Amino acid sequence: MLSINPFAAVSASLPAGFLQGFLVVMFLAVLAGTLFDTIHKRSASYFFANMRRSKGKGRDVRGGELASIAVQTAVVDVLASGEFCNPKRRVAHLLGMYGFVLYIVATAVMVFGYPTGTTTTPAIWPLLWWIGSLMVLVGCYWFWFFIRADVSAEGHSPFRLMKADLFVVSLLASVTLAVIWAATGGGVGALFWLYIIATIVLFGGVPWSKFAHMFFKPAAAFEKRVSRANGTAANLPTQTRDDPEQRERHSMDLLRDAPMDMGLGIKRDAPHHY
Repeated sequence: MLSINPFAAVSASLPAGFLQGFLVVMFLAVLAGTLFDTIHKRSASYFFANMRRSKGKGRDVRGGELASIAVQTAVVDVLASGEFCNPKRRVAHLLGMYGFVLYIVATAVMVFGYPTGTTTTPAIWPLLWWIGSLMVLVGCYWFWFFIRADVSAEGHSPFRLMKADLFVVSLLASVTLAVIWAATGGGVGALFWLYIIATIVLFGGVPWSKFAHMFFKPAAAFEKRVSRANGTAANLPTQTRDDPEQRERHSMDLLRDAPMDMGLGIKRDAPHHY
């Protein structure tokens, strides 16, 4: 089972180009949805406007330093998900992220490179597909039932659904159905079409889910690091109050002269007080 291309069996009932065309349409849906999401939420406008506002207020960051910041962003913020302070959530996110990449890449290779059973699929690709899909399921189910803030901290039922859950729910539905479909021999049947529908919701629902978040999040992390390097700090308070201008950035008078570690006692106890 782990060495069999589950998509090759589809060609016995549907044209070989069906799945290839489907993947192309899903790619275009993600591209269009991301552009729409960026324009609708004006995230790109915000970053450009913020860069214009900060220009001239801090020192110029160029050349090697800018390249170093780009590398730090790629390694720490993107590849290692360094923005997560909660180690459990970070591990769950990394499992889901790298699993999803393996799952998508292996799917594309098997669908485009070995669409029928006439050409033997190298065993490594089905194996990577299984590894990637299982990583997604472990990471996402762990997050869904045990790590989500409204479940772990607020005491809500894990079966409570909200609009913000569209991405993770559709991802879990798509990959879960894919695993069950492949484990039962593949082919074209009810499970296959449910898998297709769940995948359409996943990739077609980009404007209404957090899917596009993964694309502009690195840009936000990069801009944040640049603003720290040039001294503007994205108009947010820095880690020092020696500068009068920094003190004035605080919205509360109480905090302007308070110690930098004031209030951190809340981190001593996890929020499980429901």
